[in-house]
Amino acid sequence: MPQFEVSTPQRTYAAVVERGAVNRLPDFLPAKHGKLFVVTTQDVWELHAERIRKALDGTSFDVLFFTGGEQNKRMAHVEQLAEEMAEKGADRSSVIIAFGGGIVTDLAGFLAAIFMRGIPVIQIATTLLAQVDAAVGGKTGSNLVAGKNLVGVFHQPLAVLIDPAVLTTLPEREYRAGLYEIIKTGIIASEPLFRVLADQRDAVLAQHHHAVDHIIAESVRIKAEVVSSDERESGRRKILNFGHTFGHSLEAETHYKGFLHGEAVSWGMRAATHLAHDLGLLPDSDAESILFVLDRYGPIPSTRNICGNALQSRLVKDKKTIQSKVHFVLPTRIGDVIVKSDVPPEAALKAIRKALADTQEVTQ
Repeated sequence: MPQFEVSTPQRTYAAVVERGAVNRLPDFLPAKHGKLFVVTTQDVWELHAERIRKALDGTSFDVLFFTGGEQNKRMAHVEQLAEEMAEKGADRSSVIIAFGGGIVTDLAGFLAAIFMRGIPVIQIATTLLAQVDAAVGGKTGSNLVAGKNLVGVFHQPLAVLIDPAVLTTLPEREYRAGLYEIIKTGIIASEPLFRVLADQRDAVLAQHHHAVDHIIAESVRIKAEVVSSDERESGRRKILNFGHTFGHSLEAETHYKGFLHGEAVSWGMRAATHLAHDLGLLPDSDAESILFVLDRYGPIPSTRNICGNALQSRLVKDKKTIQSKVHFVLPTRIGDVIVKSDVPPEAALKAIRKALADTQEVTQ
């Protein structure tokens, strides 16, 4: 399986996509590392602890358990984990191993970035969403009541280890949520990847190795290229936010309950697609294809009783909003997007209402 290089001013590192990738953990530890701390959740540890034990082969480590859940991705939990590390003798030579889904990779990465002003972290992603998005690129953060990931820093890992085999333990809903991030990648940067998802839906949902390994590798390759060209989201990296501006408003409005992150992004991509089409940026055929594929990998939870005006008001609180201008990533065709900040508020609200109408019913 492939290994991709992520090259940034902060650090150059490998993103390894390989069945059994966890076994390579010792290859990426510093030669003179101090204490090792595995940050994970109880459910992930119960399923996959033996992978870490086998990889470290007798090397001692401490396990720090995070409660999990988007609603718990808060500064109080970061402080709690930092206190535990201090009590267990952590110092500047310590290394954090983030072992879990996107919430864990974000929070543990943030912990590593600020503990003693920065210690190394290795990301081992155990959900599809984390493998293709959250674990790659060095974004770390914590939520506020006002919005998602409003506190955070860029802290690049020593390595990202991605093992598609761990996905067999994921609940189907979690797996589908990750697929939306891969659909996003196809829409913004690779029509061939999008067509694989459109044409091989049954193989992808059944987790056939050839299909899953291919779409993960392609997503990681694209993410590595984008991050390498723009570490801090000053230019090209903004395209990775397709679906996220609208999606984050949905997550915040529902208090991070009811929607998995990938499901919120799916809804956000739907809203962004409607907006691009309404503005005359996206041809009918491409808009129909995007909405069709989103439907084919759904459904997401119902958006019944969610207020469009409330979602619109949250857009200006998104961390990508600058001087009250909301920056929307909008598709112009499958495989290409633009960033647009001069969108009339009424157009955004119209797109929100269309996306809400699309997703009021759950057929699952």
